[in-house]
Amino acid sequence: MSIPRDDARIEKLKAEAVADVESMKEHTQQMVDSIFSFGELGFQETETHRYVVDILKKNGFTVDEGVAGIPTAFMASWGSGKPVIALGSDIDGIPQASQKPGVAYHAPLIEGAPGHGEGHNSGVPLNITAAIAVKKIMEREKLPGTIRIWPGTAEELVGTKAYFIRAGLFKDVDVALFTHVSDTLGVSWGDREGTGLVSVEYSFRGQTAHAAGSPWRGRSALDAVELMNMGWNYRREHLGLEHRSHYVITDGGDQPNVVPRSASVWYYFRQTTYPKVKELWQTGDEVARGAAMMAGVELLPARVLGTAWPQHFNRAVALAADANLRKIGMPQWSDGDQALAKAVQKEVGGREQGLSNRVGGELQGPVRDNRGGGSDDIG
Repeated sequence: MSIPRDDARIEKLKAEAVADVESMKEHTQQMVDSIFSFGELGFQETETHRYVVDILKKNGFTVDEGVAGIPTAFMASWGSGKPVIALGSDIDGIPQASQKPGVAYHAPLIEGAPGHGEGHNSGVPLNITAAIAVKKIMEREKLPGTIRIWPGTAEELVGTKAYFIRAGLFKDVDVALFTHVSDTLGVSWGDREGTGLVSVEYSFRGQTAHAAGSPWRGRSALDAVELMNMGWNYRREHLGLEHRSHYVITDGGDQPNVVPRSASVWYYFRQTTYPKVKELWQTGDEVARGAAMMAGVELLPARVLGTAWPQHFNRAVALAADANLRKIGMPQWSDGDQALAKAVQKEVGGREQGLSNRVGGELQGPVRDNRGGGSDDIG
């Protein structure tokens, strides 16, 4: 037998939650600004971790720290019973993205330091504010249910969410809600535009020698890295247009007069479906083997540093979230907000249209023609 819904009561409680969120806007902004100031890289979010965990504990959450063997990861929990609703958002920064707040042009706080270039300072604070508002209502109304909050630690390295799953952190979760900054406010469902990826480091081992005195005795591992990169770039012409791939050399030797015995290169292989990601990765392995043969060096076992599945979202959750977003509407942007947004857009060569004043267009279903793009290990 279905339980009758008291829609009027539900809408009243929703309105109370919205009002409570609004009343906490200053505290929310303080959290957003504080995490922005830390600007820590993945697996190094130590100050961010301490700060967020302290806030959660002060607001009655039990916090399990170091989950899945990751020191800066945690799972916070309040309440008991069903439903179990988990709120997640990424929290790490980006290399060389240090930036003075409120400045439209590149102006690092510390030259060369990391910072928040993708808005990862905003999601967890918003989740905390939402959770506190809902928690107050649940306590007063004596409603059953459990609220969980977790950070997307080291998302830029696609380094942790798969380990969270393996550790069973979501096995009893009924609904997982995930938020990420964007240029519009909206939700979607089904397969999303973007890519899955595998993050792989290839390492080569050669023979060292004096580069001037007896170079014929050496076999350069760096030659293999350069040959791999050259081979991959020639191969790009024959790869799908939606694919994305990029690399950095993580070990290029010690100094020019010594033939490098070791060298490594780190690749991201991105594609729109798992089979295509796997095929792209296999192609990378083949190019690496060929490079090792040409350079006369050994290809060591590759290290998989992270993975991300293509994203797929729940239709029922998206429909409910979309309906509520449209009831609440957009923030009221100040003239200063709009001026800064337009200045940033001009600086990066975009359209100077400012911040959107309306919730995103029609609710988007599954993408039919995925043209590729970024990745997130939320997938």
